[in-house]
Amino acid sequence: MTVRPRRSALYMPASNQRAIDKARSLPCDVVILDLEDAVAPEAKEDARSNAVRAVRDGGFGEREVVIRVNALGTPWAQDDLAAAVAARPDAILAPKVGDAETVHRYLAALAEAPPTTGFWAMVESCRAIFRLDAIAASMAVRPGAFVLGTNDLAKEMGARLTVERNPFLGMMAMAVAAAKGHGLAALDGVYNAFDDEAGLTRQCVEARAYGFDGKTLIHPRQIEVANRAFSPDDDEIAWARAAIAAFDLPENAGRGAVRVGSEMVERLHLEQAHAVLARAMRTDGPL
Repeated sequence: MTVRPRRSALYMPASNQRAIDKARSLPCDVVILDLEDAVAPEAKEDARSNAVRAVRDGGFGEREVVIRVNALGTPWAQDDLAAAVAARPDAILAPKVGDAETVHRYLAALAEAPPTTGFWAMVESCRAIFRLDAIAASMAVRPGAFVLGTNDLAKEMGARLTVERNPFLGMMAMAVAAAKGHGLAALDGVYNAFDDEAGLTRQCVEARAYGFDGKTLIHPRQIEVANRAFSPDDDEIAWARAAIAAFDLPENAGRGAVRVGSEMVERLHLEQAHAVLARAMRTDGPL
């Protein structure tokens, strides 16, 4: 089973060459070279050049390298997309995706990219929330992911973005369900208070419980917390091994459910158990 960990996805402003260089040695699973929010208008062209050069130069190890382009309709979008397609990152992250029609426009711009180049979409508008299934379905032609943009959602809604995120919990569940229903990954939004480890831990634990694969981050000091929260712990690994071993017993051949410890485990949980062990293997050790 091939599992690519996406526990920690760190935004790095592509206008900052030193930050890009540093990203090659950070223990994050994903590096997002940002051409959008983190880059001032006067620095957009330099950021684009830096991102293209970084992807072509490589040196990121097993980390996924993603370029976040500027949104369609901005002065930089077409040049960003053309440059990203030519650079061939692992994925291209599109902001302001509010409907399936917008996805089709982005995919048309990515037509010359290799089929392995992923298309990731920011879910960051009220419009998108009510079109999640259609957006996810339209993305399924490429490896894809939903990336929650809670800052933009909070701004548009006029909602307060607290550690608990009560106004957004329903949307989080809907985004994960739509993504997983169409074979996409799902990454949680950023936590702005990068000095608040307790708050970040709470959000990571909550996001994992909702089914997110990882969390987007704004500072390197957040990586360790996210990696720890989204990695299988000892109890999960022990459960997975026990479940697989139980179904491997000759007397359990053909049985739909077996007892593992104090619970009944159904055969449908076998895939989950194998996935836990695969994630544990992929996340054990340096990138």
